[in-house]
Amino acid sequence: MILHVTLKKMKNKEKDEILRSETEYEKFKNDYLNSYFESLNITSEEPDWNVMILQAMTFNEFQDCKAFMDMLEDDEYVGKYKFFIEKKFEDMIDWFLKVKLEINSRPLPAYAENNRKVCMLELYLAVKREGGHRRVTDNHMWAVIAKDMGLDYDDAELMRLMYAMYLDVLVYYYKVKCIQGTAEEKEVGEDTAAERRTRSMELIPGTSGQAAAEPEEGTDEHFALYAGNDWKGLRRLHTRRRFDFQRAKAAVDDANISVLAHSRKRNHV
Repeated sequence: MILHVTLKKMKNKEKDEILRSETEYEKFKNDYLNSYFESLNITSEEPDWNVMILQAMTFNEFQDCKAFMDMLEDDEYVGKYKFFIEKKFEDMIDWFLKVKLEINSRPLPAYAENNRKVCMLELYLAVKREGGHRRVTDNHMWAVIAKDMGLDYDDAELMRLMYAMYLDVLVYYYKVKCIQGTAEEKEVGEDTAAERRTRSMELIPGTSGQAAAEPEEGTDEHFALYAGNDWKGLRRLHTRRRFDFQRAKAAVDDANISVLAHSRKRNHV
């Protein structure tokens, strides 16, 4: 009994020691981390690189517009830097209308009745959330768009007109560029895969790829068949053709007839 009590006391003492050590460790860690972050001297005056990038952004070609609109896909980013993005979004529209479309009769910022400013960024995002211009128009949702922007239901037609005047062509250009970029990436991927397959065939003995890689004398003219072409043409050149048994049989029959004819002439002589 005494032994049991003694063991229990020892276990409790060891447990207390472990807990005390862990507590001291946590206190030391917290003190160290606090002193470390204080030494960094981080203040609210530290520059925000996202803001600096937005302020330095300029529009010299439509690819700049596409890059900026790609950034708007991040809802958290838009919510955090909306104040700076609104101004830059209007700068982009202004550049697109005046430089790309050569239209100088659409002032920015745009205003509704009673001198209420219409935020182009909010209009773009609201229509985008509802599925785009066509879906909003087909479902008669321009009144909803106007209300979401803090305007009246009666401003529905005005919102539709403003979207058509300021954003419709811009969004169309953006979608076209996105599709072109996706198609180009897919084409580059296919060409790269074809190039790898071609190089692999050149390393396999007995393949047409190896034969093309090691031409015999007098076959230099074969390079002219694919010189200057893209990898798709080169891939077609190296593609193994299906064996034509009928053509081969016809060639053998012609050869047999020719041999028999020459044999008869020789025997006749």
